Amino acid sequence: MSTSSRRTVLITGCSAGGIGDALAQEFHRRGLHVIATARRMEAMATLSAAGITTLELDVTVPESVASVREEVIKLCDGNLDILINNACAYRGCLSAPATDFDIDAARALFEVNLYGPMQMVKTFIEPLIASSNGRIVQIGSIAGVVPLPFGSVYNASKGALHSWSNTLRVELAPLGVKVITVITGGVNTNISRPSSIAAGSLYYPMNHLYQASRVGMTKRGMDPQLYAKTIVDEALCRSPRRWIWEGQFSWVMWFFDAFLGRGILDWFLSKRFGLTEFGGLLSGRSGKVKGA
Repeated sequence: MSTSSRRTVLITGCSAGGIGDALAQEFHRRGLHVIATARRMEAMATLSAAGITTLELDVTVPESVASVREEVIKLCDGNLDILINNACAYRGCLSAPATDFDIDAARALFEVNLYGPMQMVKTFIEPLIASSNGRIVQIGSIAGVVPLPFGSVYNASKGALHSWSNTLRVELAPLGVKVITVITGGVNTNISRPSSIAAGSLYYPMNHLYQASRVGMTKRGMDPQLYAKTIVDEALCRSPRRWIWEGQFSWVMWFFDAFLGRGILDWFLSKRFGLTEFGGLLSGRSGKVKGA
């Protein structure tokens, strides 16, 4: 079967070991024409060896996005069935308390996590409409729903993506394009690697507590192939859900957010990430000073 006669999916952020890599492999197994993209071609060597089309793409550079659009149009006769916005940035902000983050790193993160998907949708909306059954899958995160400590900038970028995607879903419905937002929990990928709070931070004295909580999350992350199977099932079904909660802890966070209230959720997260114990240590030190 020629590539132009098969359904086509374009995926951003397909570097080896990540969610995009797993999604590309799963769609390929289902017989779709997969166009996988990443900033570095060598990061997709395994996908290329498997017969998957790979293209270099930086979602923060309009010229790069436009170049990929030209290639996709040639490969797919002007139609694109599924766009998956998965490219994600987190470095410099994922372990930064809300009072400590670097503003330039925060801007760079938003360029990838929010403005990147916006640019991709703006650029590929016509080919998606032309397919008559276009789908846009936004890879979001539980971080955009619940206040995960030491990730405020990353959380904010994903929360903004969710909000924008909700409006996008309503606006594109009359045009026949469905928008699916995935609220991703723990998945055992490169983003799950343990990280540290920077020395000099007000919270550095509890760095060992934070690292312990991150290691625990990494060990219990969902297998990326299992995650990908669920997302691909939903993307290909006739009536996909608007929001999909998938990944380790995703349903737990959904339950907390939907039924138990913000106060209980705050308590749970403070306990889980070591902030409760840190507060106790600070109180103890304060008491010693007052009693001196």
